[in-house]
Formats: sequence, C-alpha cells, structure tokens
Amino acid sequence: MARSRKRPKNLLLEPDAIARGERYAARYGKNLSHLVGDFLQALPVDERSVAHAPIVRRLHGVAAGGKTDKRGYREHLRRKYGGR
Repeated sequence: MARSRKRPKNLLLEPDAIARGERYAARYGKNLSHLVGDFLQALPVDERSVAHAPIVRRLHGVAAGGKTDKRGYREHLRRKYGGR
C-alpha cells in the first residue's frame, strides 16, 4: 500500500484515554499519532472485512465440531447459572 501524504486532524479525547494511550505508546516505542493511525487502519471497512476481523478469526472454530444445539446450550446455561 502506497503511503499518502499525512495531514493533521484534531481529535477530542478524554484525558484518561490520552494518558493511557501515551503510556502504551511509550512502552512500545511509538507516538500517540502512530498508535491512533494503526488502530484506524485496522478497522474493517465492509462486511467481508468484519467477518475477517482479528477477533472473529480468533474465535472462528471455537465451537467447531461441537455436538450441541440451541436446546443443549440453553440447558448448559440453566445448569451453570440456575433458573427455570
């Protein structure tokens, strides 16, 4: 991907979020702008991208090969948490 010219953008962020971001950025040798840019670049832009987002890829297959259906899952939750 070709790098385009960077341009300034003002963002209004909560002070706690800025402090947390600065600590994280310093720990990993980045600056806050780079950290925010990396985050924005990682956002999915269409439905296909959402299906391949990192969290979806990590969870994909967790239930693969499972031998339960909705009723079995509900029974599991009832036993685990109680209820009707």
